[in-house]
Amino acid sequence: MTTKATRTTDTAKPAGKDPVDAITAQWAEVRPDLDTAPMAVFGRVYRIARAMGDRIEKAYDRFGIARGEFDVLATLRRSGEPYTLSPRQLSATLMLTTGGMTGRLDKLERAGLLSRSPDPHDRRGLRVTLSERGLAIVDEAVVAGLEIQHEALEGLSEDQVEQLQELLRLLLAGSTRD
Repeated sequence: MTTKATRTTDTAKPAGKDPVDAITAQWAEVRPDLDTAPMAVFGRVYRIARAMGDRIEKAYDRFGIARGEFDVLATLRRSGEPYTLSPRQLSATLMLTTGGMTGRLDKLERAGLLSRSPDPHDRRGLRVTLSERGLAIVDEAVVAGLEIQHEALEGLSEDQVEQLQELLRLLLAGSTRD
């Protein structure tokens, strides 16, 4: 089981130039009037998300699940015992259409990772419950994903990780305003 990694409190060395620097330098050459700082920030956020998503997807693959399926299993797991939610609750949490959710649930049910049963409180409703096998797989998969995430953060001190979390939280809050 993976636990919190021990980090030094030393400041990490600055990274060298990366492809995003090359892109913003090219823009500076042809359009010196542009402030490309946002392009640099979001270019790196996008590249990190894509690279980490690919690495985590590979880790989940060894458990026979994709990232979207992990998300369903993890949502049920985080709900606590008896690891049961309605399809509507799952759809709302994962921001999926009911049609998209149905496809994921079908696949996970065929794999024996969850079951659907009638809702005892609503004749028209269903309940989705994590199976014992699903519980075991999601518990292993979350550790595998966290190991990859810990590895990616190894070059940062604890203080830098906390600062990065706060900065990204602020950025996320500002980007979700309408």
